[in-house]
Amino acid sequence: MDIANLYDTYKPLLFSIAYRMLGSVADAEDMVQDTFMHAQQLQEDQVQHTKAYLCKMVTNRCIDYAQSARKRRELYVGDWLPEPLLLNDDDPLHAIERDETFSYAFMVYMEKLTPVERAVFILREAFEYEYTDIGEIVGKSEANCRQIFSRLKRKLQEDQAPAIHADEHAYSLAQQVLQASSTGNLEGLIRSLTEDVILYSDGGGKAVAALHPILGRDRVMRFLLGIYAKNQEHYQYHLVNMNGQSGIIVTEEGKPVTAINIELDAEGRVHRLFFMRNPDKLNFDDT
Repeated sequence: MDIANLYDTYKPLLFSIAYRMLGSVADAEDMVQDTFMHAQQLQEDQVQHTKAYLCKMVTNRCIDYAQSARKRRELYVGDWLPEPLLLNDDDPLHAIERDETFSYAFMVYMEKLTPVERAVFILREAFEYEYTDIGEIVGKSEANCRQIFSRLKRKLQEDQAPAIHADEHAYSLAQQVLQASSTGNLEGLIRSLTEDVILYSDGGGKAVAALHPILGRDRVMRFLLGIYAKNQEHYQYHLVNMNGQSGIIVTEEGKPVTAINIELDAEGRVHRLFFMRNPDKLNFDDT
């Protein structure tokens, strides 16, 4: 098989599936590389439908890896959050990552699902695969996959899954979070926070972070004021495209130290804030 041509053609798609499945850029890259290494050993006449075969390989690898990762995360220090992904306008992923399942808040939500549930939902919702094809990939019947997807859609409605809002609105709220963090001026942000807003932070035991979620508007505001008071002279703040929406990267001497994402409720107010501080999940090329 012409592995170089396959890589150029299908790498963005396979990475998109793997990243949604695992919430880790590094792990997704490993799954994709492993898939192509295996494909390189195949002959042309061994595969009838190349795209379907590659998607099946990467999805099954992700299911196996996710099942073992769940056990490892039981020992994780504090909250485990997905790794944020920065997108540039010329990134091949930028053109295909426009649906809600790629948003950071939705990535956090999908951590509630089992690996197989996650695969069924992603393949159907994000890539519009037929149930027969999904069943072939995950080793379930077509009817079973329909039931899984239908149940998950109902659960999304019951749980009030993250709402996706217009880019300009999300951008405006990200600016308010940036201003509050960098200037200590919370006036504009206060009105945009829900009363029961929650802030999650992930330090992984390698950076200072709250071990438990910070609940309520007053406590979240005190947290943001504390950041400003301690680090205003050392940090720089940058608005970026993170998981297809506006996010914030905080740097110190040019090195990323925090990635900030926001989740909005149905009314467009900030319902959750996610602060990624684990240095292992901040390996951005540039800001």
